[in-house]
Amino acid sequence: MKFTKKIALAVIVLIGVFLIFLTWYKHTYSMEIAKNYEVNAPDLDRKLLIAMQGSEFKDSVVAEITRYYNTEPIFIQVIDISSLGNADTDAFDAILLLHTWEYGKPPEAVQSFMDKNQVLKSKLVVLTTSGEGTEKMEGIDAITGESIISNVTLFVDKVVTKLNPLLEVRN
Repeated sequence: MKFTKKIALAVIVLIGVFLIFLTWYKHTYSMEIAKNYEVNAPDLDRKLLIAMQGSEFKDSVVAEITRYYNTEPIFIQVIDISSLGNADTDAFDAILLLHTWEYGKPPEAVQSFMDKNQVLKSKLVVLTTSGEGTEKMEGIDAITGESIISNVTLFVDKVVTKLNPLLEVRN
């Protein structure tokens, strides 16, 4: 009987340690809530929606993209990825999604949006980051890579190359 109690106690301790590890991992590596903001006037003819998760890398990419388009007559709205389901996506000429591959899949908000909005694929540009830099949603032509700050310019160039035709911007 004493041996059974020791095993039960060991299992409880292991479960506790595992739960602590999961909490620490989520707190350390989870994405921040992105700040919502707008660039240029909403009444402009061309519009870009950027839905993102907050992180130093993604913030830097979006800052460079908004700087790139700042001289163009393009309205840019930046929202957190969790607000994507409430966005009026029909009002935009292009939609940029920046998200991290989490626990072997995209964030629930991204998966749900993609499941409900397959018709928007033609105006969608996706940048997916992951530890390996290769993960992406099946059937989505995504730009993939690791969140390495020194590579921001490389990713901005790739994203802008895909956005320019959608926004009718000449290189």
